[in-house]
Amino acid sequence: MKKYFIWIALVALILSCSPSEQELFDEGVKLMESSQYQQSVSYFDRVIQKNPENTSALNAKGVALFQQAKYDEAIASFSESIEKDSTSYKPFFNRGNAYLEKKMYKESLLDYNMANGLDSQQIDVNYNRGLALLGLEEYEDAIFDFDIVIQADSNQALAHFNRAKAQLGNNDPVAAIGSLVNTVNLDNRNGAAYYLLGVTQMSAFGQKDDGCANLKLALNLGFAEAKSWIEDFCKE
Repeated sequence: MKKYFIWIALVALILSCSPSEQELFDEGVKLMESSQYQQSVSYFDRVIQKNPENTSALNAKGVALFQQAKYDEAIASFSESIEKDSTSYKPFFNRGNAYLEKKMYKESLLDYNMANGLDSQQIDVNYNRGLALLGLEEYEDAIFDFDIVIQADSNQALAHFNRAKAQLGNNDPVAAIGSLVNTVNLDNRNGAAYYLLGVTQMSAFGQKDDGCANLKLALNLGFAEAKSWIEDFCKE
C-alpha cells in the first residue's frame, strides 16, 4: 500500500513539472523569434497534442513552416486553423502569403479578400493583395491597394515601386515615372527601380541621357539586366 502511494505521489510530481500549454506555446514563439524554426515547430506540435483546438498554435506552426519555405505544409497548418476558427484574419493572410510564394495568385487573392473582410485596418493585407493582383495582371485593382498602403505610410518604397509596375501594366507611363522617382528617392539602393525608370524614360519619352544615367546606376547596384540596354542604346 505504501508503494502505491509513493507511485501516485511520483506521478503527481511529474505532472506538476510538465510544462503547460501556454508555456510550450511561449517557448515555441521565442524559438521562432530567434529564427530556430524547426525547433519551434516541435513545441507547437506539443501544444496541439495537448489541445488540438489551439488555433494560435496551428497558425504559429504554419508561420514557422513558411519561414522554412515548406509552403505546402504551411498551407495545411493554416487551413486547419481556419477550419477550427474562421473569425481571425491571421491564418487567411498567412495562407495567402504561402499561395503567393507558390505563384497561386487566384488562391492568394481569395485569402487576402477574406483577411481584409475580417480586419480592414491591416495594411499589410492591402500590400500583399496588390502583389497578387499584379500577378493576375489586374492592374487597376493593384494600384488601388498600393494607394491605400501609400496613404497610410508614404515612405513605403516598395509600395511606390510596385504601384509603378501596375501603372506601366495599365499603360500609364507618366504616373509610373512619378512612382519610380518616389521609389529611388526613398531607397537609392533599389537597382530594379533605377532600371525600370531608365527603360521607361528612354522607351516612353525618348529621354536618352536621363535614361542611360539611371540604367548605369542600376548596373552599378548589381541589376545585370541593365547591361544589354546600356550596350545597345547608351554607347557613344
